[in-house]
Amino acid sequence: MKYQVHIITEAEDDLFEIYQYVAKNDSIPRAEKLLDKIEETCLSLSELPNRGHVPPELERVAVYDYLEIHYKPYRIIYRVISRRVFVHCVLDGRRDVEELLLKRLLR
Repeated sequence: MKYQVHIITEAEDDLFEIYQYVAKNDSIPRAEKLLDKIEETCLSLSELPNRGHVPPELERVAVYDYLEIHYKPYRIIYRVISRRVFVHCVLDGRRDVEELLLKRLLR
């Protein structure tokens, strides 16, 4: 049985920022292709969503409710509740994201 995947507003904002950055600094076609691939990766969570791992930044503070998967340098942080998957963040893994994760996910 498949899970429903929901990309919450903050994650949509992350995707838009990634798109804008790549479109400005590379090209619109590459930004569109990247956005499509990240969204495809998010939607793949409808099958086997528990395949991800707990982000190390959250594991260090004993928060085990969130998992992550990757697409290239991007980290997709999500939570599985019943038969639904909620994508909370799509972050560039090359950046220091610990403070952002803690603020956003532990409110």
